[in-house]
Amino acid sequence: MRGGRDAYRDPVLDRRLHLHLVTWLGQWPAGSGLHVVGSRRRSRPAWDRRLRPAVMVAAPGVAVLSVPPERVAAVRALVADGPTARLWSALPGAVGHPALPLREGIFRWCTDPEPLPDVGEWTDPTDPGFPSWLHLFDREVLVVRDADGCYLAGVGVKRHDRYGHELAVGTVPAARGRGLARRLVAQAARRVLDEGAVPTYLHDPGNTASARVAAAAGFPDRGWRSRIVHPD
Repeated sequence: MRGGRDAYRDPVLDRRLHLHLVTWLGQWPAGSGLHVVGSRRRSRPAWDRRLRPAVMVAAPGVAVLSVPPERVAAVRALVADGPTARLWSALPGAVGHPALPLREGIFRWCTDPEPLPDVGEWTDPTDPGFPSWLHLFDREVLVVRDADGCYLAGVGVKRHDRYGHELAVGTVPAARGRGLARRLVAQAARRVLDEGAVPTYLHDPGNTASARVAAAAGFPDRGWRSRIVHPD
């Protein structure tokens, strides 16, 4: 990672991130501590046509937990009632979806992708040779193929709103270790920035490989976290 990445913050990109969080969550920022807010987005299908009935983003010292408006009172009661661990275990039921898992993640964003060389091509996501997770996307995905045209790695763009686009990357086992994922993520991040949004990247805290890809592409860990109730 280049030194001093955050030394000269771009106010335009900071504004995009702010607008993304306001739009995606319903409020940002909210002062110190954990704040439960209502958003109609939690009752509507997301980018993959599936619900995300609870979404939390936490920066150091502040967190916003977005839930359906009719569930705000119940979730606030959980927050006031006891330890944070109880809140997270009870949250899926409190938002009306007890069978859905709660996923914890590292929340990253990028304003200055690493200048890695492009490696992929943007193409239709419905190619039968692509993995099933890429078929969820309704717009072009960024893909690397081998000399025979077989899929090696790809990035999909989750367009949560006009201001924030989340990148998801996957590489077949035989192609790992070549630096394809980091180059794809940096390439996709440049396109997201050119389109007027801020690129974000979420991954499981235990996924060290994904963490390395993110950092190498220009998405530092700033201490931000996420918790999202969503389908597998």
